[in-house]
Amino acid sequence: MIRFSVTQNGKKLSKTKYSWNEETKTFSTEENCLVLDFSDVNGVTFKTGWGCTFDTGWGCTFKTGWGCTFNTGNNCTFNTGNNCTFNTGNNCTFNTGNNCTFRTGSNCTFNTGNNCTFNTGDYCTFDTDDYCTFKTSWDCTFKTGDNCNFTTGSNCTFKTGSNCTFNTGSNCTFKTGSNCTFRTGSDCTFKTGWDCTFDTNNNCTFNTGGDCTFTTGDYCTFNTGSYCTFKTSDNCTFKTGDKCVVIRRDVYEVIELKENQKIKLNGFEAKGYEVIKEEVLI
Repeated sequence: MIRFSVTQNGKKLSKTKYSWNEETKTFSTEENCLVLDFSDVNGVTFKTGWGCTFDTGWGCTFKTGWGCTFNTGNNCTFNTGNNCTFNTGNNCTFNTGNNCTFRTGSNCTFNTGNNCTFNTGDYCTFDTDDYCTFKTSWDCTFKTGDNCNFTTGSNCTFKTGSNCTFNTGSNCTFKTGSNCTFRTGSDCTFKTGWDCTFDTNNNCTFNTGGDCTFTTGDYCTFNTGSYCTFKTSDNCTFKTGDKCVVIRRDVYEVIELKENQKIKLNGFEAKGYEVIKEEVLI
C-alpha cells in the first residue's frame, strides 16, 4: 500500500475530498491550499486547486502527453529533490499565478516538446542547483511577470530550439553559476523589461543561432565573470533602453551607447566599433 500525506490548513484532508487511483498513481481534487507529501512515491500525477505545495523525493517525474496544462493559482511551489524531471509533450503549459516557485535539487531537467509555455505571474522563481537543464523544442516561451528570477547553480543549461522566447517583466534576474550555457536555435528572443540583470559566473556562454535578439529596457545589465562568451550567428541584435553601456574586458574599454545608434564591435582585443547606418527606403 502506498503511503502519502495530504493536509489542508494543518489538518489531514478528508478522503471524501479527493480521489486516489492506486494503479495509475493519480491524485485528483478540487481543494485549494493543500500540502501534498509524496516524498516516498514515484511517478504520481497530480490535479489540484490553487495554493498547493508538492513535496517529492529524488528521481520523481512529472510526465504528461501533449496538450496538457499545469495550471495553478498564486503562491504554489514545485519542490523536488535531486534527479527529477518535468517531462512533457507538445503544447503543454506551466501556468501559474504570482509568487510561485520551481525549486529543484541537482541534475534536474525541464524537458518539453514544441509550443510549450512557462507562464508565470510576478515574483516567481526558477531556483535550481547544479547540473540542471531547461531543455525545450521550438516555439517555446519562458514568460514571467515582474520581479522574477531564473537562479541556477553551476553547469546548468538553457537549451531551446528555434523561435523561442525568454520574455520577462521588470526587475528580473537570470543568475547562474559557472560553466552555464544559454543555447538557442534561430529566431530566438531574450526580451526583458527595465532594471533586469543577466548575472553569470565564469566560463558561461550565450550561444544562439541567426536572427536572435537581446531586447532589454532601461537600466539592464549583462554582468558576467571571466571567460564568458556571447556567441551568435548572423543578424543578431543587442537592443537596449536608456543609460546603458558596453564594458569590454578584453581591451578594458567602456562604450556609452547613444540613442537611436546601432554599432558593431570590433573583433577580439581590438578597441572601438563601427556605427551601422540604417538604410532609408524611399
